[in-house]
Order: sequence, then C-alpha cells, then structure tokens
Amino acid sequence: MNVLLTPYLMSEDARTQAEFYKQALGGEIISVMMHAHTPGIPEAFKDKVMHLAMSVAGGNTLFMSDSFEPVAGSRCLSLSLSFESEAEAKGVFAKLSEGGVVKYPLEKQPWGASYGELQDKFGVTWMIVNETK
Repeated sequence: MNVLLTPYLMSEDARTQAEFYKQALGGEIISVMMHAHTPGIPEAFKDKVMHLAMSVAGGNTLFMSDSFEPVAGSRCLSLSLSFESEAEAKGVFAKLSEGGVVKYPLEKQPWGASYGELQDKFGVTWMIVNETK
C-alpha cells in the first residue's frame, strides 16, 4: 500500500493559525484557496480559507481550513514531532506553548527520551520528543 497521511486541521482562523505555526515550526505557506471561489457559498464565508497547504518542521505538510462549525480541541488526536536536536525540541516546545497550556513539561523520561506535551492556543495537542543519543 502506498499511502500518504497528512494532518488536516479545522480552524476558526486558518491564516492566523498558519502564521503561528510558520513562526513556531519554520516553513512556508504553499497555497491558499478561499471560499469566495465556491459557487453558492454564504456571503459571510467568502473571505474564509477553504484550503491552505503549508510546509512545516523540515518539510512536513500540514493542511488547514476555516471551519463552518465552532472548533474545540480534542484529546482523541495529538500531533507528534520528533527531533534529533535537544535545542530544536526545546525551542519548538517553547514557541508552540506561547498562549497555550503545557500539559507535561519537556523533560527526560524513564525510557531515555525527552518528552513534553502541550495544547497550543488554537486547541491542538502537540507531543514533542527528543531522542538524544
């Protein structure tokens, strides 16, 4: 099976959230398509993001869209980032946690890796791992 799995985040403000991730994770916004191009879309949604594609954290792809419904964080899904560099892991953890909630500080764990978990200011849960050798 040859399949690609790409996270697709629903947002209340996809452009602002994408800019936050661009600063926190590095990368760039590749493309943005607005709902204004969709026939029959309600006027209030014409300036909203239908599809945003971005490259983050060393070339990973992340898709985003403004949601028609209220967006709330969910514990049923977390995004995990694994870093080779302790400094990079700490830097990204600090940036993603700005305005959010640290659930578990980024610390050395009994299994040998450093691990931390946070919910960013948009309600997305991130698991940060550093496997120092």
